[in-house]
Amino acid sequence: MKVTPLDLRQQKFRHVMRGFDRDEVTAFLNEVAEDYEQAIRDADRLRDDLTRAQASLEEHREHERNLRNTLLTAQKLADEIRSNAESDAKRILREAEGRADLLLQKAQARLEDVQREIDGLRLKRKDVEASLESTISALRNSLDFIKQQDTKEREEKVLLHRPRPVETPAVAAIRPIDDAAGF
Repeated sequence: MKVTPLDLRQQKFRHVMRGFDRDEVTAFLNEVAEDYEQAIRDADRLRDDLTRAQASLEEHREHERNLRNTLLTAQKLADEIRSNAESDAKRILREAEGRADLLLQKAQARLEDVQREIDGLRLKRKDVEASLESTISALRNSLDFIKQQDTKEREEKVLLHRPRPVETPAVAAIRPIDDAAGF
């Protein structure tokens, strides 16, 4: 049986002899009813507080679950970003190494081409030097020949303009031999 504060206030007892003092029992019952009513109000308030606390706790638990899920999602995303970044870095590095190798091969080929050009130019230079030396030698020989011819012509002119001694018949007989010999 559930007793309410109102039940305590309205409770009536039988009258018996040598019973309790009515006013005292009524005052006591009123006091108990008030305490009981206060206890019920406190219990109701505590139930409400408990309900609010449980709702708040459930809300906090929901926030905690959301935060954990968010944290897990963020961690997975960070791991995925790191993994993608590492694979991109490796791919970029491979591409850069491939380009570097290609550039190195091209540079090596260009170096070999330039070296061949240099070698070809050196050969041409030697050919030109030899040709120039040959030309210079031929010109020197021609110049020497011309000088010799000029000297010979001058000598011949000097000999032609020199007075001739009077020839005796014996000298005249020798002269055709000298002219034939080229003296």
